[in-house]
Amino acid sequence: MAITLVMASCSGLEQRPGYIVDQRHVSPSHSSRIRHLVIHYTDGNESRSLTTLTGPRVSAHYVLPLPARRSRGQPLVYQLVDESRRAWHAGESAWKKRSNINDTSIGIEIVNEGPNRPYGEIQRLLETQPSYPNVIDWAPYPDAQIDTLIRLARDIVAHYDIDPTNVVGHADIAPSRKIDPGPLFPWYRLHQAGIGAWPEANRVADYLTRFSQQPPSLTELQTALADYGYPVEVTGQYDPQTRQVLRAFQMHFRPRDYRGLPDAETAAIVWALRDRYRPESLSSDRPPL
Repeated sequence: MAITLVMASCSGLEQRPGYIVDQRHVSPSHSSRIRHLVIHYTDGNESRSLTTLTGPRVSAHYVLPLPARRSRGQPLVYQLVDESRRAWHAGESAWKKRSNINDTSIGIEIVNEGPNRPYGEIQRLLETQPSYPNVIDWAPYPDAQIDTLIRLARDIVAHYDIDPTNVVGHADIAPSRKIDPGPLFPWYRLHQAGIGAWPEANRVADYLTRFSQQPPSLTELQTALADYGYPVEVTGQYDPQTRQVLRAFQMHFRPRDYRGLPDAETAAIVWALRDRYRPESLSSDRPPL
């Protein structure tokens, strides 16, 4: 029987209980379900994070502990969910008009304590105090931890051919609910390692010169953010959803000031990103520089 099964397998025939599957006719018409890589912080220590992420409500594919955790002399990474399975890490989310990002993503949770204040208080500060960046302390990401993340993320991006613009933070895909991985997460360092998107500095400077003289309208800015991928409704109003999306965008691409205010520099970064990664979205926009 064992010999029969081996021969069947080698010939492209698989014996299953009660039937045989012929695997010799392979269709090229398929693709990976994975389109996104989503980065989170755990907002807690390792023990609490693992307890939560192995419980009944939430999960992630990978958890990166602090760099002190090693195995056989190598950095240790916890895998909680097989990549072929859907982990419950993104929740209600959207990116590039695609919703339910759990369905199409790999989720990585980084053990990090997050901000020094409870989430509810952080939300109130984000909404009401223009000076809040001066009163919120965020836990740093150790270099060794990011080195391990880069190795893991590079493997995932290469294996699934994930577009740079689809390497996102939880705040990017759920800006009304989430603020992780926060303003200290080194997105530019990941980009330098070949992971994720970043605008070209000269294009930012060019657009900033233009927008300092004639900034885009709020409607144009909302449209540009939506074209890039953010879940924002074009209302022409500076409403809560616009502030939340701007805050998430600024934490990602301009973390020194993430008050969620529309300004010429933020607009310049949005347009430079579209210029680099989504040039087709500029076709009906203002004339190119």
